[in-house]
Amino acid sequence: MDRIVITGYGLKAPGVGDKEEYRNVLEKGVCTQKVVSGLGPHDEDIVCGIISEEAIPLSDRKYRYYPRVARMAIAASDEAVAMARLSEDERRHAAIVMGTSVGGLKEIEAYALISGNRQYRKFPISGAGAGNSHSITSALSYHLGVKGQAFTLSTGCTAGVDAMLMGKLLLESGQCEACLVGGSDAPITIGSVYSFMRLGALSRGTDIARAGVPFSLSSEGFVVSEAAAVLVMELESHARRRGARIYGELTGIYSNNDGLSIFESDSTGRNMITAMSRAVGEIRPTFVNSQALGMQSNDQVEAITHRALFGSSVPITSIKGNIGHSFASIGNLQVISALLSIEYGFIPPTIKTDANGFEDLPIVSSVRYECVDHVAITTHGYGGNNTCLLLSKSRGSG
Repeated sequence: MDRIVITGYGLKAPGVGDKEEYRNVLEKGVCTQKVVSGLGPHDEDIVCGIISEEAIPLSDRKYRYYPRVARMAIAASDEAVAMARLSEDERRHAAIVMGTSVGGLKEIEAYALISGNRQYRKFPISGAGAGNSHSITSALSYHLGVKGQAFTLSTGCTAGVDAMLMGKLLLESGQCEACLVGGSDAPITIGSVYSFMRLGALSRGTDIARAGVPFSLSSEGFVVSEAAAVLVMELESHARRRGARIYGELTGIYSNNDGLSIFESDSTGRNMITAMSRAVGEIRPTFVNSQALGMQSNDQVEAITHRALFGSSVPITSIKGNIGHSFASIGNLQVISALLSIEYGFIPPTIKTDANGFEDLPIVSSVRYECVDHVAITTHGYGGNNTCLLLSKSRGSG
């Protein structure tokens, strides 16, 4: 069967506007999070991962009323298409699958204030678009001139990598030869912050060094951030035929669900172990790029999975201390991180952590330079989805 390869990617993340900036943040262990004033309960300041407006350079006025989450995705897609060197005709026949968790919640909250006061004539006509999560994918289709299949997934924080799973199925079934996949979320809103604060899942306080600490029993929760990431996936034969550069291969991917209440997740790790085992098969990854985000229940499942499948023989790291947790797009950012590791030969460090309670795990605490052939990635979403995947160096690479 024709292999599935990645020929381009683009991203917009906190403190990161392009590939080289992202590599610098990962390789040097830089934290890009900031203190945001008055966003927490009782107008408390909290640590978040924010994208500056300058990083979303859409000068065209026709996008002015698009929801932020769509504008972020458009900006990321421009980089992905340019890197992949997709022609106008190739874009026209491509498919798009995007994932999001909260969609246009940022605008919906703002519009709710207007509707709550029954100010009909002040209500923007863009309200319907902001309330439709599919506007993200529709916006990309319009912007890039894509006329093929267009789908939007909303499976929580795994949605971006679930989009990769669906893109793989579309490619393998002959629905398309190239597919743009990814995730976009702008969850830095009152609704998101209050919800996860009430659940005890979100980091409080203003000490950036102690906020959202992966693999530590001292961590009080994750750091919420916003980001968009888009990748171009193709059939290898299609990529080779048009002379595209291949950055990596999607060797395996598998998803399942905990099947529990929306307020629970499986603390035994059984389902995550199954997902990872099915994704990697018989391949031993060079390292694991983990979903660990500083939320103790999730990080414990990560540890259980790693102990069961790899023990101390495979290094493990998390990039959440750098950029925070950006919901549906974080899995795609982990994928791009893995592609950079494969291209430049390094394992990024897990910053902030003291490994309290996770001392037996082979956590990478400082950057390691070595040949990277395979990277396993874990993601878990609110709602119970577990999606794991394996990225590999292209078999045609040196």
